[in-house]
Amino acid sequence: MRDTYFSRQPEFEIVPMTAEHCAEVAALHTLRFARPWNDGEFLSLLLQPNSFGFVMRQTNTLIFKAPLAGFVLAREVAGEAEILTIAVSEKCARFGLGWRLMQAAMREARSRGGETMFLEVDDGNVPALGLYRKLGFEKAGERPAYYADEKGRRSSALVMRRDLR
Repeated sequence: MRDTYFSRQPEFEIVPMTAEHCAEVAALHTLRFARPWNDGEFLSLLLQPNSFGFVMRQTNTLIFKAPLAGFVLAREVAGEAEILTIAVSEKCARFGLGWRLMQAAMREARSRGGETMFLEVDDGNVPALGLYRKLGFEKAGERPAYYADEKGRRSSALVMRRDLR
C-alpha cells in the first residue's frame, strides 16, 4: 500500500511579510540574484509607509518550519505600484508560486489605490518574462546594460507596466 502523504502535491500559504521575515527573505534573495540585498535593506524597504510584501511557505510538510518558498516586495505611491523584487526558491519552481505572489501583490496594490503597476526584469530572464506577459504586463521601456552578472556581462532591464483597474 502506497502512503498518500508522500505522493501529495505541496500546498503553500501566503502571509504578509513582517520584519521577522527579513533574514529569511535576504537568504533566498542571495540564492536567486547576482547582486543580493541584505536583511537590513529589506527591513528598511519594508518599514517605509507605502511598502508591503508577502512570503510563501509550504504547509503540508514534515518540517516544523519549512524554508521560504518565495516572497514579493512592492510599494504603492500616488496610484502607481512597483514590484521591488520577487523570488521563488529553485526547489519550488514550477508550482505557480510566482503567479500567486504577483496576484497577491496586485490585489494589495489595488486595495491601496494603485491604478498601474511597474516592474523591471532582466531581458534574459525568460521564465520571469513569460510570467509577467501572462499576467498582462507589457514593455514600457528599457535600460540598456543595466544588470551585471558575476562575470561582468551586462544585460538590459526591461521596464514593464500593467493596468490594475
